[in-house]
Amino acid sequence: MNSPSLSVLYSFSFMQLAGTAILGVGIWVKVDSGSLLGILDSIEDAPSELSQLANLSYGLIVVGAVLLVIGFLGCCGAVKESRCMLLTFFSIVLIIFLIEVAGAVLLFVFQGVAGQLLQNLEAKVQNNIKEKYGSDEKLTSLWNATMEEFKCCGYRNYTDFDGSPFNTALVDVYPTTCCNSSISGVCRKSQAGLSRIDGCFDKLLTLIEDNAVIVGGVVLGIAALEVQKTKSPDTYFDLY
Repeated sequence: MNSPSLSVLYSFSFMQLAGTAILGVGIWVKVDSGSLLGILDSIEDAPSELSQLANLSYGLIVVGAVLLVIGFLGCCGAVKESRCMLLTFFSIVLIIFLIEVAGAVLLFVFQGVAGQLLQNLEAKVQNNIKEKYGSDEKLTSLWNATMEEFKCCGYRNYTDFDGSPFNTALVDVYPTTCCNSSISGVCRKSQAGLSRIDGCFDKLLTLIEDNAVIVGGVVLGIAALEVQKTKSPDTYFDLY
């Protein structure tokens, strides 16, 4: 048998780099969208597509970790000239490739309907704010973190907080993010109206659409490179 060439080892090393890239994208999506998707996840009877989107980051992290492991498996198989390890490697790569393509296609499809899904959810989110913001510590913290991070106010605007426990208890007071930073003291209704801070609906829609394009493009690009870099195991060694 012939020893594996450097180009063969580079091919397996590429799988590990691809795994690192997808793992990094998964962590980025998790960190970047955690608070907004946490709010959607707290809504009862939310569309299943949104809950699946919330799990996207975990799926990317798992796929990235698997690619890292099988890249190492491929290197070991090439060095040891193990047909069994190589066949295992290529079988897993094929499965991962199909998952990547299917996932990317679903992301691009979801991007086109995200706006309608979020719009259909509007009444439920607004009712959730009016019933629980200021009394439910977890939901209040999620909204505060989201509004602070994305510089937005409510789902559509400051009126989403009208009649909420927070608004009622403090008498006509709104979250500080609903007013311009130049306004000192508490945020009153008149000040919130003049500030015209955008609602988080637009921020969430932009986040989903941008992430869908970036993640889908990265996954498809890596999948294409996997096909280009990966060869049949019988081309690496003379096994006959």
